[in-house]
Amino acid sequence: MEDGKVMINILYEDNHLLVVEKKVGVLSQSDGTNTPDMLTILKQYIKDKYNKPGNVYLGLVHRLDKNVGGVMVFAKTSKAARRLSEQIRNRKFKKTYLAICKGIIKSDGKYQDYLKRVEYRSEVSNSKDGKLANLNYQVLDTKDNNTLVKINLETGRHHQIRVQFAYHNHPLLGDEKYGSKGKYSIALFAYKLEFLHPITKEKLSFSLIPKDGYFSYFNTIIKEKKIL
Repeated sequence: MEDGKVMINILYEDNHLLVVEKKVGVLSQSDGTNTPDMLTILKQYIKDKYNKPGNVYLGLVHRLDKNVGGVMVFAKTSKAARRLSEQIRNRKFKKTYLAICKGIIKSDGKYQDYLKRVEYRSEVSNSKDGKLANLNYQVLDTKDNNTLVKINLETGRHHQIRVQFAYHNHPLLGDEKYGSKGKYSIALFAYKLEFLHPITKEKLSFSLIPKDGYFSYFNTIIKEKKIL
């Protein structure tokens, strides 16, 4: 399926949910510019597919940065949106990422910092005037002084993964804001989502493997690790 220039890759759909792949360069929701955004694209998709008149409801329950691709879930009803948001607050909504960072990380670990917003970016606060940010990571492989990691995000702070890895001297490849500009877009991909269906309570899991940009350097090891 295609909407304008943006291909819509739908992983799952029912009366309550829409699980899709967000492409790199697409916003999660409109910022008032002409940049394509998932919320607008998917509302139009629903309107066209089901011949819905008037405005279409679609709830945005979480976001991905413009230059980060991966799996996203949208709520097709307000009840589903409310229950998914509750799972996020109660940390029952699990988000797992793949990232490639500069330098060699020798072993698995965990970062715990306090982050605060400063205009359009976040930074680590040495005092506790920021918000607690927790993540843990698993080292999958190293190559050419870069490390491929799998990240379980325990809290959802602004630019959390990017800020914490940069603060600990391992900025993500291609992260112009917190590291340095690279050949490709930022090496961060939301590859897996796990949550309970807001109505049936069934445990759902959706995943995608990144293949482009910096991740192409690690395609073989990603497949061998069978991270799906």
